[in-house]
Amino acid sequence: MSSSRRVRFVDVHGHRRAFIKTGSGPALLLLHGVACDHTTWDRVIAPLAKDYTVIAPDLLGHGQSAKPRGDYSLGGYANGMRDLLTILGVDRVTVVGHSFGGGVALQFAYQFPELTERLILVAPGGVGREVSPIIRLAAAPGFRQLMGVLTLPGVRQVNRTGLRLAHAARLPGTRDVDEIAKIYDSFASPGACAAVQQVLRGVVDLRGQFVTMADRAYLTEAMPICVVWGAQDPIIPSSHAHIAENLAPGAQVEIIEDSGHFPHRDHSQQFIRIVRDFMATTQPASYSATRRRELLSGDRGPRRGRGRGASRPLAALSS
Repeated sequence: MSSSRRVRFVDVHGHRRAFIKTGSGPALLLLHGVACDHTTWDRVIAPLAKDYTVIAPDLLGHGQSAKPRGDYSLGGYANGMRDLLTILGVDRVTVVGHSFGGGVALQFAYQFPELTERLILVAPGGVGREVSPIIRLAAAPGFRQLMGVLTLPGVRQVNRTGLRLAHAARLPGTRDVDEIAKIYDSFASPGACAAVQQVLRGVVDLRGQFVTMADRAYLTEAMPICVVWGAQDPIIPSSHAHIAENLAPGAQVEIIEDSGHFPHRDHSQQFIRIVRDFMATTQPASYSATRRRELLSGDRGPRRGRGRGASRPLAALSS
């Protein structure tokens, strides 16, 4: 890894936060999913850094960041990203969020529209209720105790071998086996496992996702938004992309064939092209406190045109 890609650290409210900051130009904030870290973006960071300032943090409770007993809510994560950007001297960003990171991106745009230029949501959480049974299980009581057994060295090796065999047999739900194996290994850390369960309990129960992006859509109507999904996503179904499209008319929706829950890894070059095209054909959102006050007061007013390259609406995540 080059010196520009080295992991850096900063304390935010007394807790260590790990991040990468590289490149120059308009800022992109890359937010990973639950139980992942900034390395989920490792195939796209360097190419994007040729044109943009790329900031890829490890969210609190993940990767090399601290794992305290603390606030792992969507709002807490959005606040943490605001504070990190303030420390780094970054005034406005396009937020790129994957899976749970997509939910954080939506929450960030809702809480801090004045800081948000655009949104790129990659298989984001919070669009519909359906989610993999594995995710629902991770939010259930007893998950940490179960993982304490399943991550014992000998048991873990057997399970990793089973994952590879299932993937080789093309069994359903095993497409993203490398990423799943990495997540599984991370649960060997009790702190990481506890943080992940606390994160998931804030958005998922045994019936699925209970936090939606529908009721506050009107608040950020002029936000350019792009939704990217893998057609064979085994974690959050790609049909949610069309729900997002209905909630945010005019949003750019990209379904990537032969791709699972990590399209930015499966087809990194295509993903990079989508990001660059979206950045080039949209203007950063402009924040108006007056318009926000009107919307909150019930004066929705006329809708703007939605041609390609024009500002597109954001369906904001309810908290």
